[in-house]
Amino acid sequence: MTDQRFIIEMGMGNDQYGMDYTKAAARAIEDAIRHSSIPLFDATGLPHEQMRVQVTVGVAEPEKVDCAELVKGLPRGRASVTAVEGGLNVTNPDSGMTLVIATAAVEAFLPKQG
Repeated sequence: MTDQRFIIEMGMGNDQYGMDYTKAAARAIEDAIRHSSIPLFDATGLPHEQMRVQVTVGVAEPEKVDCAELVKGLPRGRASVTAVEGGLNVTNPDSGMTLVIATAAVEAFLPKQG
């Protein structure tokens, strides 16, 4: 049976001082989740374990993201996180500090219903 996507949320996060891509990605995921309220589970009695959560984060250097660590921060469902090229690095010419900006798409799927 094919899963059916029932939500997609987008978020943005950054790390201003540490060039920590995982931290920026975590903040983008948190931003996306904060914009969601899903009464579906209370209304239908479906268990959260049936939900598959697929997260895609975009950063300038995806190899520097600890996807396994990000999965630990997701509150419900069976989760996976993938890092892809995206986001943005912005360097301050005065200090040389680089601001890491990440974007995230959080998608939730359930088995096709009735």
